[in-house]
Amino acid sequence: MDQALKGVRIIDMTHNQAGPACTQILGFLGADVIKLEEPKGGDIARVNMRDHKNSDSLFFLILNANKRSLTLNLKTDAGKDLFRKVIAQSDVLVENFGPGALDRLGLGYEALSKINPRLVYATIKGFGTYGPYAGFKSFEPVAQAMGGAMSVTGFPENPPTYVYPAIGDSGTGMHMAIGILAALQQRHATGRGQHVEVSMQDAVVNLVRVSLRDHQRFGHPMPRTGNQLGRNVPGTTYACAPGGPNDYVYLYAQPQMWPAVAKVMGQPELTEDARFKTLEARWDNRTELDAIVEAWTRQRSKHEVMRLMGDAGVPCGACQDTGEVLADPHLKAREMIVDVDYPTRGTFQTVGCPIKLSDSPVAVSRPPLLGEHTDALLQSLCGVEPEEAKRLRQEGVV
Repeated sequence: MDQALKGVRIIDMTHNQAGPACTQILGFLGADVIKLEEPKGGDIARVNMRDHKNSDSLFFLILNANKRSLTLNLKTDAGKDLFRKVIAQSDVLVENFGPGALDRLGLGYEALSKINPRLVYATIKGFGTYGPYAGFKSFEPVAQAMGGAMSVTGFPENPPTYVYPAIGDSGTGMHMAIGILAALQQRHATGRGQHVEVSMQDAVVNLVRVSLRDHQRFGHPMPRTGNQLGRNVPGTTYACAPGGPNDYVYLYAQPQMWPAVAKVMGQPELTEDARFKTLEARWDNRTELDAIVEAWTRQRSKHEVMRLMGDAGVPCGACQDTGEVLADPHLKAREMIVDVDYPTRGTFQTVGCPIKLSDSPVAVSRPPLLGEHTDALLQSLCGVEPEEAKRLRQEGVV
């Protein structure tokens, strides 16, 4: 069975996380993703946070499955000529270089769209290519700070807090994947490609929209509320046995679920207690009610609490640590945690495709070694024979 994006060729000129996250998910969905890297070192993520002396880092491996690797030295005329031939036969270029980097090489959108008018040219930047901050660089915490995420994260007595899950990097990558798919769809009607741009700050702002709504509702910046969600009680984290650093559950009971919570705890009489009978009463007496709930959860493991509440129709989740996520049987059944073998490392675990299409099955293939597919790609896309490829390698072009 063919995959959804079969026949779409994507040239991935990105590094680190935002761009590779975008192109990897498109690769999962069937696109032919060619990771174009410079010959001597490739994507900096191959060695960034390196954890194995003989292998590319796990940081690289978890973001570059389902891709092929082509090395080209774009600082050489021959490398640029080969690149233009590749672009002429491609559908999408994704890049996240510093502002103006490809323009200085003569490989910006205007130049490449003349070679291939159908090209979708996708640009990821910290602050975009226009606006007062366009020349500024960004990393994940900077995007979160400037997008408002840090201001609403953490506890009120603590400073604004950085969210470790990469809403700025991988979040931007997912936004870019949507933009690329939209541009490809529009190309069916117009026959033309276009320039697609996503900035990290913009992506974070899009994810912070509820807090921006609340600012307008209440007329002031939203305070940090820790783990409390809204005014529902129970509606926060509760400690569980045996009391480890991640032995907690998140329990969120909407008003109609309160009787089910009391029944599961074996204390149905709480629903008739004046302190807890209504939503407002439970909020006003939340300190006492949270203490009652936690006295019960502390006698049970987090997964037991989750099962008991879940069976009663109450949303509740164990606060799983990263090891528990990697071992989670539900995630494995859904092929979200999969085993992959890499030649220089052996087997490692990685994250699969979160998008499930009934007619587009996903198989996760290992990330490429640096330049692994260079000769085959140069021959198929540029007509470069093996002897010529050998000469180009000796000259530092590939």
